[in-house]
Amino acid sequence: MSKKECMAMLLAGGEGRRLHPLTLHTAKPAVHFGGSYRMIDFALSNCSNSGIHTIGVVTQYKPDALHKHIGRGSSWVNRSSKGEVALLHPADKDNVYAGTADAIYQNRTFINRHDPEYVLILSADHIYRMDYQAMLEQHKRNKADVTVAVTPVKWEEASRFGILSTDEEGRISRFCEKPAEPESNLASMGIYIFNWKYLESLLIKDKNAADSSHDFGKDLLPAIIEQGANIYAYSFKGYWRDVGTIESLWQANMDMLLNSELLPWQDQQAKVYTACTDQAPKYIQSSPRVKRSVVSDRCAVRGKVERSVISFGVQIGEGSMIEDSVIMPGVTIGRNAVIKKAIIGEGTYVGDEVIIQGTGRNDIAVIGEKETIVTKMDKPAARFFSTDWMRWISSPS
Repeated sequence: MSKKECMAMLLAGGEGRRLHPLTLHTAKPAVHFGGSYRMIDFALSNCSNSGIHTIGVVTQYKPDALHKHIGRGSSWVNRSSKGEVALLHPADKDNVYAGTADAIYQNRTFINRHDPEYVLILSADHIYRMDYQAMLEQHKRNKADVTVAVTPVKWEEASRFGILSTDEEGRISRFCEKPAEPESNLASMGIYIFNWKYLESLLIKDKNAADSSHDFGKDLLPAIIEQGANIYAYSFKGYWRDVGTIESLWQANMDMLLNSELLPWQDQQAKVYTACTDQAPKYIQSSPRVKRSVVSDRCAVRGKVERSVISFGVQIGEGSMIEDSVIMPGVTIGRNAVIKKAIIGEGTYVGDEVIIQGTGRNDIAVIGEKETIVTKMDKPAARFFSTDWMRWISSPS
């Protein structure tokens, strides 16, 4: 697969409100995952492993951390072989993209400069490993105009996704974006392959449609089906998770601890690359201080850790206990602190004897970036609700 045949466009401008407070100061695809990675590393690495070395990253919301992380893209493409990871912005800096389709429309000059036959459109904030070459081969066999990657999701979560139906040949017959009452649980993964000239004509037409929200899921895909175009589903069988909520982000990290095959560095044929650190984390099954956890580079663990993901540069003081939690990079935790079922944002300081604990099946305690939590626990904990953090955390009564 050469860059002239297929290039990729990563949609990385999402605000990610459902991930607040972790996304108050940074774009959703820049949120850390798995100890030494950021969300966007998965899509970028999938491209690299699939032989796609021309990639446009479309950014918008608070992109500074994302831009710094990607840089010139050397962690994912070989520039000596004319690979390129380009950071793309709205054409008019005073405006924003009207929708995902408009984001591609405004960057069509970049695409046309490479003159691809096919364009791969990707969300930059999903956790999965996928060979896009196999999807492209199916697209060509079907002589499709559009191919959409799909996977079944839990029925109770189906209303969060674009839901579709297919016929016996895999042709998509119906598509509904985030339906209140889903007719199936077959979800779009937000991964599309388009014949570029066909897509460009659709984007130009959509730009001039006054009643359009200029979005792939809401507007383009339903219109394509209605027109009777050749639109097919590509069935993906592997692990995939949309980490658009605090609960799903936490669960994806826990899934990795339960299944070693999901560890981003485990499969050398589908390795996840990153610019965060040169050293992969380590999975520790059992040691005097750490059990069933991932511990990253430059960490000091003087307390105990169980079933948790400890990112690079984390310091954990003596007597502290970390369980079922995700600790983002650069966090400092004092002595005799207790953190259970929580996500602690990058650069936060947690003082001595502080307790931060989630409750219930879907209640994850979460602290944003660079917070300072210093309240000592000298009596039984009560709970208070912070409108800034939008999650329960423990505090003295």
